[in-house]
Amino acid sequence: MPKISDQYRDERRAHILAAARRCFLRDGFHETSMQDLVREAGVSSGAVYRYFPGKDAMIVAIAEENLRDVVAIVRESARTAAGPGEAVAATLEFLSARHAEDGFAAIALLVWSEALRNPALAEHLRKSFEAAAAALTGPAEHAGALVDVLLCVLPGYLLQTAIRGPGSVAAIPSAVHTLFAGKPSTGHEN
Repeated sequence: MPKISDQYRDERRAHILAAARRCFLRDGFHETSMQDLVREAGVSSGAVYRYFPGKDAMIVAIAEENLRDVVAIVRESARTAAGPGEAVAATLEFLSARHAEDGFAAIALLVWSEALRNPALAEHLRKSFEAAAAALTGPAEHAGALVDVLLCVLPGYLLQTAIRGPGSVAAIPSAVHTLFAGKPSTGHEN
């Protein structure tokens, strides 16, 4: 039997998680069964269970993937941006693009609400947030301010994106950049 490559495993796992995202966005965590996930992924149940022992593991994996992506873009923005405003704006623009691709903001809200009823998920998220904050406070001169602002701004931004739609936050990245630059914003800059 041919050996399965790490790349194949990673692609298969990503495929299953993408199917889980679609199911969770469409039906929520509690209305989605493992059979729904298997059907959406178009793979055998054994293939799904090979990567994830159940829905909770998928929820955690999606949350970790989202957080990992946010940490990566924040790190890059903090490293290359002229200041915290530009870095926050770049992060928010990334989140808008990701939400358009795969419902990022809505999944974040689902995960956060699930954490209110699932203590194990809440603890896992708490540790992940602490690790992300520690990873982000680093060499960039404005990293500490950036992390503090993001921890306050991101949840509201994602909530508005998920509930009111991407248009409701379209001017926010520019406004954040302008506010950090010390100039008044009319909210209509582009």
